[in-house]
Amino acid sequence: MSFIDEVKINVKSGDGGAGCVSFRREKFIPLGGPDGGDGGKGGDVICKVSPQLATLLDLRQHPHQKAGRGGHGKGSDKHGAGGTDLVMLLPQGTVIKDAETGEILADLTEPDSEIVLLKGGRGGQGNARFKTATHKAPKFAQPGEPGEERWLRLELKLMADVGLLGMPSVGKSSLITKISAARPKIAEYHFTTLKPNLGVVKYKNYRTFVMADIPGLIEGASEGAGLGHRFLKHLERTGQLLHLLDLSWMPERDPIAEYEAINRELALFNPELAEKRQTVVINKMDLPNVRENLAQVLPYFEERGIKVFPISAATGEGIPKLLDDIAFNLWGKPDETW
Repeated sequence: MSFIDEVKINVKSGDGGAGCVSFRREKFIPLGGPDGGDGGKGGDVICKVSPQLATLLDLRQHPHQKAGRGGHGKGSDKHGAGGTDLVMLLPQGTVIKDAETGEILADLTEPDSEIVLLKGGRGGQGNARFKTATHKAPKFAQPGEPGEERWLRLELKLMADVGLLGMPSVGKSSLITKISAARPKIAEYHFTTLKPNLGVVKYKNYRTFVMADIPGLIEGASEGAGLGHRFLKHLERTGQLLHLLDLSWMPERDPIAEYEAINRELALFNPELAEKRQTVVINKMDLPNVRENLAQVLPYFEERGIKVFPISAATGEGIPKLLDDIAFNLWGKPDETW
């Protein structure tokens, strides 16, 4: 299934049905009077979170969505049927914006979220509604009100507690594969991760948290280098970031310079994202040269009060301590419940 996290769609609520102009005409009942029924209300446009969805692919393939119109009124005081509501099922974390103004209309962050986005048009009243003592035979009725129409931009932001970021091939996908059931593509070349992945990590006493892995960043991503930086929006809802570094390329590549470059990209995308809590994770500790290079980079982070966790996603070394730190940041000091 293709991962689509942005779509532009046109939605329209249903038009209201027209009221009816009718007069009762039955044998032996002279001057039966008006009996035109009301038109039915148009269908609403409703947005509802579906836990089974993780992409906006269906809406990309069907960009025009329309609710049912109300039925017209009929004689004998028969009212028109109400129009069928349009219920759009969306993944949790979808942000609904007005495509023209950028105004945020809704942010579906809760698993049971449901909102009426556009209301259907009101049905028109039939001529039976306008009968009075002085006007006993009205020959007019109301038309139905038109429904509302709007162009929308939908943006999916994944709901995760912890986010992984770093340069390509530093081991983000390997880590999320090691500690969760997520199975992103892993290979010995850059940009094997082309879409965000979510993994549910099981911790002690059945506690769980959700981790998000996004494609690797490189310097200049804000200007379109690599895969760009639009995937960073999937880290905006996280409470903590794990910044993975690879020391195995030293001295050809400077991990400190790469760390600073990625943080500049975060600030260019969203200054608030750059201010999130970051924990540095030194991966690939199973390689001898990484152990040798660790001492060269530790002082930089110690001076800035940044926690550093050396791990190996391949062997599992250091991962339990990293998970303990994540749990402490999410839930506070351990107690008897976990």
